[in-house]
Amino acid sequence: MKNRQALQPKPKKILVIAMRYLGDVLLTTPLLHSLRQAYPDARLDVLVFRNTAAMLEGNQDINHIITTPNRPKLPDYWQLLRQLFRRYDLAVATQAGDRPFLYTLLAAPFRIAAVPPKNSTGWWKRFFVQRWTEFDDENTHTVLQHLKLLDLIDVPRCFALVPPQIGDSRQLAKQFPFLSDNTGYAVLHPHPQWTYKQWTVEGWIEVGRYLKELGLRLVLSGGSAQEEVDYVATIQRQLPEDTINLAGQVSLAQLAYIIAQAKLYIGPDTGITHLAAATGVPVIALYGPTNPVKWAPWPYGFSQNINPFHKTGCQHVNNVNLIQGEADCVPCHLEGCDRYRQSRSQCLDKLSPERVKRMAGQLLGKR
Repeated sequence: MKNRQALQPKPKKILVIAMRYLGDVLLTTPLLHSLRQAYPDARLDVLVFRNTAAMLEGNQDINHIITTPNRPKLPDYWQLLRQLFRRYDLAVATQAGDRPFLYTLLAAPFRIAAVPPKNSTGWWKRFFVQRWTEFDDENTHTVLQHLKLLDLIDVPRCFALVPPQIGDSRQLAKQFPFLSDNTGYAVLHPHPQWTYKQWTVEGWIEVGRYLKELGLRLVLSGGSAQEEVDYVATIQRQLPEDTINLAGQVSLAQLAYIIAQAKLYIGPDTGITHLAAATGVPVIALYGPTNPVKWAPWPYGFSQNINPFHKTGCQHVNNVNLIQGEADCVPCHLEGCDRYRQSRSQCLDKLSPERVKRMAGQLLGKR
């Protein structure tokens, strides 16, 4: 898009639409922070799915979080229409989907958006926004994709992610004494949202026992869904008795604080791994089918306008150590070997615990 002049007059009310998963919302925070720096006096609201709003807890860049169900019904649409209709000067759609596009039309007279490429369904959306950039699902990291929107209105880029924040850490320390234990601990997050991103239970157990041998206490994290709670409990039962299981026990902001104090975090391709990277803790990220160029965790302190990671290979950038699954086809960017989200991925099933242990030992100075 050629028109990249700064907005005059400056917008007083801005809406950013980020309606995807937890990790996607976190990866939108550099865009939000950039807008706040450029327009410090503006009202900056964000529209997200209800189950992802916790990722923005305590975010000082935001004035108000508007939420909607993942699958809204007619009354939900009506309520949202009342909240959005011509309430803003500028609306920003970070995704190329139909619903974010429609909400920008409703919300503001001036709209910028990521739109589908010309050879894709929905290419016509560019004619209904004032400025646009084409969505790239393969060769541009999601953080950089979002920041391209800033170029359209001549706003300088800020690259740092903003994790959720808790107000007072003292109460959390009382609740979980291991936070002040000098032994140190590692956080393992074994359960991603989809099966095709899972590593093996046996792998988690072997790595957990190895970390315990190195003198670290083990902390398991997980969400509150029953399937996830049961999965994490299965692993806990086969680890040392003093292993802490936080699955379903803490908020995202509390988990961010806990991870930030850890010696090491290990997790799969999931929103919590993105969150861990944003805290600055050493991260081992286990990736299989997913394209790291597009979806690798954004490294802490990385502020270059280039993709942090390549498509293939085990890589290290700042605090993020990416271990890629073992197969010639990675990254296929498909949803499992059987092409649906609850299928397994052989590249992850074959990922050796020894590789993860070796990397953990190096990061901890033990090997």
